[in-house]
Amino acid sequence: MYSLGIYLMALGVRVAALFKEKLRKMVQGHRATWQMLRALGGKDTYVWFHAASLGEFEQGRPLMERLRREHPEKKILLTFFSPSGYEVRKNYDGADLVCYLPFDTPLNARRFVKLARPEAAFFIKYEFWRNYIEVLYKRGIPCYSVSSIFRENQIFFRPYGRGYARCLSRMTHLFVQNETSRRLLEGIGVTNVDVVGDTRFDRVLDIRNAAKPLPLAERFAGCWKVLVAGSSWPQDEEIIIPYFNKHPNLKLVLAPHVVSEEHLQAIERQLTRPALRYSKATPKAVAEADCLIIDCYGLLSSIYRYASMAYVGGGFGVGIHNVPEAAVYGIPVIIGPNNKKFREAQALLRCGGCKEIAGAADFEQLMDAWLSDKEALATAGKAAGTYIADKAGAPPRISSKTLQRKVF
Repeated sequence: MYSLGIYLMALGVRVAALFKEKLRKMVQGHRATWQMLRALGGKDTYVWFHAASLGEFEQGRPLMERLRREHPEKKILLTFFSPSGYEVRKNYDGADLVCYLPFDTPLNARRFVKLARPEAAFFIKYEFWRNYIEVLYKRGIPCYSVSSIFRENQIFFRPYGRGYARCLSRMTHLFVQNETSRRLLEGIGVTNVDVVGDTRFDRVLDIRNAAKPLPLAERFAGCWKVLVAGSSWPQDEEIIIPYFNKHPNLKLVLAPHVVSEEHLQAIERQLTRPALRYSKATPKAVAEADCLIIDCYGLLSSIYRYASMAYVGGGFGVGIHNVPEAAVYGIPVIIGPNNKKFREAQALLRCGGCKEIAGAADFEQLMDAWLSDKEALATAGKAAGTYIADKAGAPPRISSKTLQRKVF
């Protein structure tokens, strides 16, 4: 039934690709994968990392970079399922080959493993493709699950999910995020498990440590109190901008999630204080601006370093975005109510490094408190930074049982 479902999904994607550009890229990408693999000629072997999309890629990245440092002779294969992941990271120079992973049919799985010749495979977080895992198992190729997290309502733990659970027992080792996941797996007889935490914490520390200075942002911030609002949506901006307009003692960096001309103009219409787009910034112009609008991608993780406090968007809609990316700088973070499924946000709320708001009134009260009480602001920021630092360390633990032991 599983493989039949995969065949039907593949057929549905091919039909939908006639009308949707994103799916068309996926279908074309699958064809290109076979061409890339055939071009390898069976000469080399690869350590294979598979990520669904960008989020999973970031969780696997610390391991790929560690492998590159410790075993530079090894070649790395990186695959994606999602077009949004592949299109953004297809030129990632930390891998020797980047491609799509074709649909998990029995034929595709056998063909892919034969052509790619993996020495070991690392599946990141929620990626459990039964046919690929089965082929790896039968060929004696080590297969690991990294940064995975399990919940009681998943199919693996249902009476009718034995076939899905069997693929977990085929994996060489599972490195899970929490004790709950370990207990659930133990309940279905999967005991080759270690609780190591989430590799994302190490990734945000790496990003912070490698962040390059941004002289224009630094000049803009000066000695001011600065709120950096990252990945904001219109619902977030409707709360943030009115407060900013009324508080001349605060500067604002606004990095919208959707960078379109229409959205940028909508933001600018709401502002009553001097604002400037980053793409048009000069040293003189940023010194005169009160609001800096980030109208490009790739800068947010570095810009948080200039913040006194952060607001991470999405909490009034799709769900919050990357909270650790801001908290790693030791600044307190504000989020909206749609945060219950985000474990790190829940932990930061408990330790005081993050605050949840229900609307504009909450936001105003919290910002007033932080702007008037340096000690409260510093305490919340320290709690955020300490939480991230304490949770780091998953990659070395995974490496000690995989890369350093040379099990591939």
